[in-house]
Amino acid sequence: MAQSNFIPAATGGVVSGHGQRSIGAILIDAGKLTLEEAERILRLQREQGLRFGEAATQLGLVTQADIDFAISRQFDYPYLLHGQSAVSEDLVAAYTPFSPQVETLRALRSQLMVRWFDTDPARKALAVISAERNEGRSFIAANLAVVFSQLGEHTLLIDTDMRNPCQHKLFGLDNRGGLSAVLSGRGGPDTIQRIPSLLDLSVLPAGALPPNPLELLARPLYSKLMGELAMEFDVILLDTPAAAVYSDAQATAACAGAALIVIRKNTTRISQVRRVTDALQGRATVVGAVLNEF
Repeated sequence: MAQSNFIPAATGGVVSGHGQRSIGAILIDAGKLTLEEAERILRLQREQGLRFGEAATQLGLVTQADIDFAISRQFDYPYLLHGQSAVSEDLVAAYTPFSPQVETLRALRSQLMVRWFDTDPARKALAVISAERNEGRSFIAANLAVVFSQLGEHTLLIDTDMRNPCQHKLFGLDNRGGLSAVLSGRGGPDTIQRIPSLLDLSVLPAGALPPNPLELLARPLYSKLMGELAMEFDVILLDTPAAAVYSDAQATAACAGAALIVIRKNTTRISQVRRVTDALQGRATVVGAVLNEF
């Protein structure tokens, strides 16, 4: 999983608050309990003075994972259940938010907030860069987008890799319209796709592969688009092509103003990282680097 180089649920019943549903109601709506099973749980709950979740697990009708799922809905911290979404299960932050791997991503999120996003209200965008393909850049960008949205930040993930895009695959999206269409004047804001099963997350896929991706990113329309999106979103993360192979990543980082470099353990060569960092000098702030062990 990812490690940041920046720094070498309980069981319960109804949560008080206006408009919040009980755990039982949430589990029934999710198909995890029937009404008859909920009644059995309520009887045991009254007889033994238990919380709803404790009674339910004691009867063997639900698992602790089911209880965690219901509590997450009560606290507006939604995540996905395996087999019930088109979103790829590679997005660990969307499926297993209580795992140690996702805790590492949250620590990285905190560092990025402290070192970049919270330092200036105008700092909304961050390019996620790696030297080569298959170093986990898209994986890190997608999972970071999920954890930022779970924080309550209005988050947009843009796939600027118009050579080998993959964010549409990770999120189960239609890729016929996307960034390439917007930058060529054939698409508008409606190409941004909301991820309805996740809180406050939207994705702009790369779109159809153009013959001139670098030229599209160099157009004034790209800077104009980023300025407009910065007025709407709190956090904008940009997935990029391999920086040691294409110049697209440097152009995207320059437009964003900052870059996070992803390094894959036992794969990435330090000489490549130095070249990528040198290429960004004077164009973008290198906020830090992440060692990907996944």
